[in-house]
Amino acid sequence: MGGKSHMYRLNVYEAAQERLKIIFDYFDYVYVSFSGGKDSGVLLNLCVDYIRKYAPGRKLGVFHMDYEIQYRQTIEYVERTLSENRDVLEVFHCCVPFKVPTCTSMFQPYWRPWDEDYRNIWVRERPVGSLTEKDFKFFHTNLWDYEFQKLFPEWLRQQKKCRRICCLVGIRTQESFNRWRAIHSGKNYQRLKEYKWTHRISRQEYNAYPIYDWKITDVWVANSRFNWTYNSLYDLYYQAGIPLSRQRVASPFISQAIPTLAVYKAIDPDTWGRMIGRVNGVGCAGIYGSTVAMGWRSITCPPGFSWKEYMYFLLSTLPEEIRQNYLDKLAVSIRFWRERGGCLAEKTIEKLKAANIPISIEETSAYRTKKRPVRMEYLDDIDIPEFREIPTYKRVCICIMKNDHTCRYMGFSQTKRDKGMKKYAMNKYKAFENGKKI
Repeated sequence: MGGKSHMYRLNVYEAAQERLKIIFDYFDYVYVSFSGGKDSGVLLNLCVDYIRKYAPGRKLGVFHMDYEIQYRQTIEYVERTLSENRDVLEVFHCCVPFKVPTCTSMFQPYWRPWDEDYRNIWVRERPVGSLTEKDFKFFHTNLWDYEFQKLFPEWLRQQKKCRRICCLVGIRTQESFNRWRAIHSGKNYQRLKEYKWTHRISRQEYNAYPIYDWKITDVWVANSRFNWTYNSLYDLYYQAGIPLSRQRVASPFISQAIPTLAVYKAIDPDTWGRMIGRVNGVGCAGIYGSTVAMGWRSITCPPGFSWKEYMYFLLSTLPEEIRQNYLDKLAVSIRFWRERGGCLAEKTIEKLKAANIPISIEETSAYRTKKRPVRMEYLDDIDIPEFREIPTYKRVCICIMKNDHTCRYMGFSQTKRDKGMKKYAMNKYKAFENGKKI
């Protein structure tokens, strides 16, 4: 455990112990978001050991969102871990038909695990004792999985009748820039005292990230040194030659998972056979997910087409609802770049100038950044390393070919409509608890 934390010059294991003490001393109830992956597994083991050593008699909550379709090895690991530690755990195993994004199909932007309308083709039976949509007053048919995750702590706080509640999340900043920014950026986050590894979600609800500064090597050293059980799926990933950066335990149909979707056929053929009939486009994505056919490698514009013309050709092949979704997002993006502009680094601005691209540069931005806002029109394409920062029709084509219905590749986040639906759900839930105003 050689990695060092900035906290009192402790190593990362010792720093995690200090953070757990702060959390368990301050909060009335603590629970871990447990997916069955390596990071949430290490975090759960840390908490179980901490409770047994320093807080005997106290219970640790475990929040597990079951997506129905998962590797058999992950299912077995989750079941074994929860069973072996039942003396200190309170398990909230959620099997809920929320909407989950899928990038396997042009025609289906989401699917629903545990959808009763498709019970005859469920990949497996719902676990005994799991929580369903009937257990959550806030559930509605337009709820996405990430919205369910945000609404859960308020529900749990009311169930436990506690004042302060904390969700522990096993994210590490080494995994991605977005995770690094979530910890180190001060923008839009309130924290518990001065601890940057905490985020205030509401008045009495927090998220905390006790292993944010761990490296991937720290995770595996800890598993070995403390003889912790872990998901054997990672052994199979290693044997299959999948690099560490792509060894994920998550919904198999999100964009990041598509290139390795076909690995299911080799690692868990029984599950693969059921998956094909469960979600639209899985078979095709398994064959072509890591090829140019689904936009995962360098794609080329067909002869005689501009990227803009190719975009409209691709859109013409889609159902009206899906086509309109892309057009609406394109219109928002065009208006944004014309009227507000995107924040770009000076080096990127100089490259645009050198390419004689008409741009309008503002001196200040409403965002906390040293970058400057640049207003410009959509380009057909541009050959610079900062390609993903520039508005081009090629990026739209890649979104379409990836079945990226939310257009994350174009930089889109949650829409105003999505935020409105989330706010409506939260307000509706908070309006009652057992028939009473909260």
